[in-house]
Amino acid sequence: MKAAVVRAFGEPLVIEDRPDPEPGPGQVRVKVEASGLCHTDIHAARGEWPVKPTPPFVPGHEGVGTVERLGEGVTHLTLGQRVAVPWLGKACGRCEHCLSGWETLCEQQINTGYGCDGGYAEKMLAWADFAQPVPDGIDPRDAAPLTCAGVTTYKALKVAGVRPAQLVAISGVGGLGHLAVQYAKIAGATVAAIDVTDEKLELATELGADLVIDARKEDVSKVLKSHGGAHAAIALAVNEAAFSAAYGGLRRGGKLVMVALPAHGTVQVPIFDTVLDGTSVIGSIVGTRQDLTEVYQLHAAGRTRVIRESRSLESVNASIDDVLGGRVKARIVFEM
Repeated sequence: MKAAVVRAFGEPLVIEDRPDPEPGPGQVRVKVEASGLCHTDIHAARGEWPVKPTPPFVPGHEGVGTVERLGEGVTHLTLGQRVAVPWLGKACGRCEHCLSGWETLCEQQINTGYGCDGGYAEKMLAWADFAQPVPDGIDPRDAAPLTCAGVTTYKALKVAGVRPAQLVAISGVGGLGHLAVQYAKIAGATVAAIDVTDEKLELATELGADLVIDARKEDVSKVLKSHGGAHAAIALAVNEAAFSAAYGGLRRGGKLVMVALPAHGTVQVPIFDTVLDGTSVIGSIVGTRQDLTEVYQLHAAGRTRVIRESRSLESVNASIDDVLGGRVKARIVFEM
């Protein structure tokens, strides 16, 4: 099989021929149809986070394809069934977090494309209990971004407790943000979309944003405060200044939900203002299997649109450069 492999941090990925992986007990082999390019994959390939993967490895945690081989003991999936393989490749199922519906906080979890080989390949392995069935009628090229970008922003809005008529700021309208705008509108919120490119601000308006803020020309905090302040701000831009601006635009009792992960990023939070205003700063990491089920249900019902462009796996290095250069409207999906 063909795979894009990280041989060393910071170096271009190498397209290699590898043997087809054999599923162990409780695993399946998936013939990959589509795999999305997430910024997390770029961080992984560059070794930018404190906890690093171990090269050589295959990145990608938005892999979608059909089950090609069943490992021992797998009975709930069938050959030919379409599944997605998300960031949460496996959790222990026994700890406090798993048992209380927060499996994404499991300390024993294994992450796809980070702790095990991922979806930048023609074939990949998945733990069957975490291989998410994709409903009939969903294009695999749509399902791929929904597997991370969709479920991550959907969960962030849940964490924020967004309710109808609230003002929600979406900071960063890209692969994640264009879906966050749609989920916030589904929740009944008034949406303020923040970005630094004309194309993405236009996209936000097209997708239903009520207010667009150009962070190149406008003071984000002041604009949000002029509208009463945001009840919630979802921080999706990989930029520390964007986090601070979103925090500054909260109303009293507002919540900043941190999702993007700038390398070694930090945010200074003023203690006095935070205490007096009763604001919250919360981290939100991807979503559970149930969250992803709901994301697929919404898409199957025609409630969301995935803005994407398809490319070949051989374009992986150029595609990474385009993401870093801000030249991608929303999501790149590799077709195998």
